[in-house]
Amino acid sequence: MKKILLLILAISSIAYPGKAQETEIDLRQRFIFGVKIGANLSTVFDTQGEQFNADPKIGFVTGAFLTVPIWRFLGVQPEILFSQRGFKATGVILGSPYKFTRTISYIDLPLLATFNLNNVVTVVAGPQLSFQVWQRDAFSTGTSPTQVQEFSNDDIRKNTLSILTGLDFNFNHIVLGTRAGFDVQDNIGKGTVITPRYKNVWVQATLGYRFYN
Repeated sequence: MKKILLLILAISSIAYPGKAQETEIDLRQRFIFGVKIGANLSTVFDTQGEQFNADPKIGFVTGAFLTVPIWRFLGVQPEILFSQRGFKATGVILGSPYKFTRTISYIDLPLLATFNLNNVVTVVAGPQLSFQVWQRDAFSTGTSPTQVQEFSNDDIRKNTLSILTGLDFNFNHIVLGTRAGFDVQDNIGKGTVITPRYKNVWVQATLGYRFYN
């Protein structure tokens, strides 16, 4: 029992100065730069065209953000991210079944409004513009060369507008971020294709580090 009491006192003596410091410094009114890394779980919705069933896939995300205060409870947070989204799919095209996985890498530029409920919880929401930088389609055994050619001929939209919302949980320098997003525009560009038309939808979890004095 004595050892337990000593341990509690030791933890309290360490935690108390940190709590006092956090009380003195209201980070909601500071410019803060940060970096983060995490993962997307993405799939597609609002599909049109051939018979098409999609399953989610995991992608990588990393980048940086800047928090700009407007008022104690309100601010803006521009970000720049490298983000992978995509899906696994089965369907029928040209009368034959197919299986494939699509991974698209983007440079994402979210511009989020921040609503600071307190020093810990921040609600974020806003638009995101995404620029496609790379795409990879992996077909399973049995897909015909004609089907592969149809997918390779897709006129995929390179710049996409999306909507994001989520929560940040702030613990001094550490921030845990959650996001949910969906495309406003579908994937088809100017051309007409027979492969499925769809919109991306995803959830995101990140671990970030904030730099401040």
